[in-house]
Amino acid sequence: MDVEPNHSSPVLADPASINSSRLGIYSNRLPYSPPGGSLSSSKYSRKKPGKLDEVCSSGWLDAMKSSSPPRKKLFKDGSDTAYSSWMFKHPSALNSFEEIANFAKNKKIAMFLDYDGTLSPIVDDPDNAFMSDDMRSIVKNIAKYFPTAIISGRSRDKVYQLVGLTELYYAGSHGMDILGPVGKASMSNDHPNYTESTTDQQGKEVNLFQPAREFIPMIDEVFRTLVENTKGIEGAIVENHKFCVSVHFRNVDEDNWQPIAQCVQDILDKYPRLRRTHGRKVLEVRPMIDWNKGKAVEFLLESLGLSNRDDVLPIYIGDDLSDEDAFKVLREGNRGYGILVSSRPKETSAVYSLKDPKEVMKFLDSLVTWKKVEDGGCILNNRRTI
Repeated sequence: MDVEPNHSSPVLADPASINSSRLGIYSNRLPYSPPGGSLSSSKYSRKKPGKLDEVCSSGWLDAMKSSSPPRKKLFKDGSDTAYSSWMFKHPSALNSFEEIANFAKNKKIAMFLDYDGTLSPIVDDPDNAFMSDDMRSIVKNIAKYFPTAIISGRSRDKVYQLVGLTELYYAGSHGMDILGPVGKASMSNDHPNYTESTTDQQGKEVNLFQPAREFIPMIDEVFRTLVENTKGIEGAIVENHKFCVSVHFRNVDEDNWQPIAQCVQDILDKYPRLRRTHGRKVLEVRPMIDWNKGKAVEFLLESLGLSNRDDVLPIYIGDDLSDEDAFKVLREGNRGYGILVSSRPKETSAVYSLKDPKEVMKFLDSLVTWKKVEDGGCILNNRRTI
């Protein structure tokens, strides 16, 4: 498998300096003063806020509950049988490792990883979602053998701070903020004004691709509004991920989920160019553009010169609804393998499954061990020259 390692990373921040305000990691449980002047919402506002029954009739609460089952109920009421049946359709990537390895022979693996719930456990406070030192070491080893990218819903700056590895590529805001290799990606032609050349910390030329750049002022304003409007809801946390805003309700009493949903609905009423998505006890507000994690995978494969090739095997590991876009892209035409991280049955386009980050770590470690054997114990010269 001739993949060129030692991927020195193109991670570094935007040309603008990084600071805590820019990262937008705030909890509405703490006093908050927005940086700079407030932007007027009249530029984007078109509608009046809705009523509380709006989120009920639209099925929002049902969606919030179905995507956020109580942990204690995961394996009750015969769900062990349901999980076994589900595992038959989406077998363990660990138990199926020999099958995966056989298919990977004479192919170049490209590895794509989500962060929260995949490399780190899901925790009550998103600021405390740290990956273990063992996981970091294994991800670093993966990047020695395979081109590797983290594609997260978090801001790119924040996920880089959490991972701290320069060997990887990073895509934040569900792929709307990519600092990647200088390659020919035809997809960027659809967004010619949102690609620019820059350099990473090591002085290497890289491309910064941000197809939703025009939405930054709008997202900043939405963030400030949601911080203000949810400050009276105990446990609510609002995060600014630069190109999207997350409202976490993991620590909110279920009786207050409806007001949380209504706060987000009011934003959508005011900003018709934004849309709502949801994940595990989180609601997100994103730009209404045709871009997602699946598009980000395609973009990175193109930039690396690895798209539309029979000798390439992309693997994507993730745990949330937003990762389904990447699973679908890889499933089409049997382009690669999606691996869902879940301890309960879910509708998914992934081929394989893993239960938790611990199993993810075992799978990645097995992949490194297999690659070492394939290469006779030698690391190929895998420098990122496109």
